[in-house]
Amino acid sequence: MTTNSSLLLYFCLLTFFTLSFAIRPTHFNLSTVATHWSSAIATWYGSPDGFGSDGGSCGYGNAVSQPPFSSMVTGIGPSLYKSGKECGACYEIKCTKHPSCSRKPARVVITDFCPGGPCASDRAHFDLSGTAFGAMAKPGQEKHLRDAGVLKIRFARVKCDYSRTNLVFHVDQGSNPNYFAFVVEFEEGDGDLAGVSLKEESSSKWLKMVQSWGAVWKVDPGRELHPPFSIRLISQYSQQVLVAKNVIPTGWTPGATYRSLVNYL
Repeated sequence: MTTNSSLLLYFCLLTFFTLSFAIRPTHFNLSTVATHWSSAIATWYGSPDGFGSDGGSCGYGNAVSQPPFSSMVTGIGPSLYKSGKECGACYEIKCTKHPSCSRKPARVVITDFCPGGPCASDRAHFDLSGTAFGAMAKPGQEKHLRDAGVLKIRFARVKCDYSRTNLVFHVDQGSNPNYFAFVVEFEEGDGDLAGVSLKEESSSKWLKMVQSWGAVWKVDPGRELHPPFSIRLISQYSQQVLVAKNVIPTGWTPGATYRSLVNYL
């Protein structure tokens, strides 16, 4: 009797765990995951009310100072930068230890890389724009907080929300008829990308693009490409697929910016 009961319990548990793993989602969604706070060190660079550096290592250029980034940007240490794969990721940051800290979270976007010194040695390091650093302060005490120079902060990965701004594709200056590269800007939701593909209107084949550096994606097929181009994106965590149809027009030019009609949220 004992043996039969044990076998019955074993099969019940086996069925439970099998079903549990079967219905577990393959990819989590930042919109539904509870906010998890961790500790980091924060510094700031550039002008006190500025945007750090012009574009930084992610390749966003002067877009970092304009809406919807609005200078609320950060350089990040190697542990979170991940060779540029986290460009565009959004975080909430807050400080609580300094008298000028508001204790309220401010949202920032990774747009730059902080490679050495404390950025490399700290477990997590945010090198914020002057604007973003001051955003953690009580009203009117931004300068006092920036004067501290270095702060212990709390941070959490969150979804990006650009108030329904559609995706933007900024064509790299080095692009030509046989080589095409661009920066993807303003990805809502995950903020970063797991994969990008390009399709010529005259073809049914999607050409896989590779990450060149920062937020720049490129394709070099060894032949002339024929626009207009559709772009397919796969988000990093939720693995959601999005297609911007014919977003790059015939007659595109290097350095130009093309706005799509789509975004993730």
